Amino acid sequence: MRVGRHFSLVSYFAQRMFGHMSIQVPNRAGVERRADNQSVREDPWLTDEQQHVWRDFLRVTGRLSGRIERDLQQAAGMPHAYYLILAMLSEAPRRSLRMNQLAEVVRASQSRVSHAVARLEEAGWVRRMPAPGDRRGQVAELTDAGFDRLVEVAPSHAETVRSIMFDPLSPEQQKNFQDICSTILAAVDEHDAAPPGSEC
Repeated sequence: MRVGRHFSLVSYFAQRMFGHMSIQVPNRAGVERRADNQSVREDPWLTDEQQHVWRDFLRVTGRLSGRIERDLQQAAGMPHAYYLILAMLSEAPRRSLRMNQLAEVVRASQSRVSHAVARLEEAGWVRRMPAPGDRRGQVAELTDAGFDRLVEVAPSHAETVRSIMFDPLSPEQQKNFQDICSTILAAVDEHDAAPPGSEC
């Protein structure tokens, strides 16, 4: 049973997008450059239509994330970040991941994940163990109690996502939305893989 599939696609997509936003600053020559030192277009501004799309996207992700957070707190007494950790561990082989791998899949810093896992340990839902062959590494493992808790709260979380994100869309719109997300994420991955300054 892959209950982790019920985690929020929109929240994950927003985390990836927001993690790559940067500030535009002018240089002495008047050519605008981003804070990561990459050049921007001659006309860096969004069109009116793009501005509307971007702001609608921010509203959608913000309101959906807020609703998910509120519903999970009410139904399970945990924030979405904790639910996401349980969900990702449930999908991993042997329901376990190294701490650095867990931080990568939930798109959070290792310090934040370590703090969250410590709280989940207190609840008895996750345990940490030394990584095999690595004295300094640790593995986070979903306990049976943690899996049972995830199975208990996943249907409520899935209903929140379905009712807000999917019910208003036709099957064709859902397919188009998936294509849009995949296209943008592929562009983000390509940008991340490019050497610094390669777009200058």
